[in-house]
Amino acid sequence: MSDPIFRRAQESDLEAIVAILADDVLGHEREDSRWPLPISYLNAFQALDSDPNHFLAVVEIDGVICGTLQISFIPGLSYQGAWRGEITTIRVSRTIRGNSLIESMIKWAIEKCKARHCQFAQLTFDKKRPDNHRFYVQLGFTAVHRGYMMELEHS
Repeated sequence: MSDPIFRRAQESDLEAIVAILADDVLGHEREDSRWPLPISYLNAFQALDSDPNHFLAVVEIDGVICGTLQISFIPGLSYQGAWRGEITTIRVSRTIRGNSLIESMIKWAIEKCKARHCQFAQLTFDKKRPDNHRFYVQLGFTAVHRGYMMELEHS
C-alpha cells in the first residue's frame, strides 16, 4: 500500500465520498448513496467548493478514495480576532478502518489550519462514538466545550 495522498475534493469524487459517509453505523441511517445521488449532495459540494473558508478533502491510496474530512475556517472576534479551524466529517473506508489513516488525516488537517493562521483547531464528532473522545485526547485535543444541535423543520 502506498502513502496516502491528501487533496481537495472534486465534483467527480462525490459518489465515493457519499459512499464512505453512508458506510458506518450512523451514516447508513442518514445518508443516501443510491445512484444518481440526490441533488442536495451536489448543491452542498458546490457551496463548499466555492467558499474559500471551506475545504472538503479526500484521501487516496493507490488511486482509490478511502477517506474524507471537511475543514471550515471560522473568523471570530473573541481571542482578539482569532480564527478557528473546525475539522468535521472525518471518515475512512471500512476496508482500512483500524489503521493509522485517521491520525494522519487529523495531523494533515491541523497543518492546513496552521497554514491559514488559525489560533485553534477544533473538531466535532457524534457523541455516539465514545472511542473517538479517547483517540482525540491522545492526539492532544482537550474537551473544553459542550455542543448542542437542533434539527430544524422546513415549511
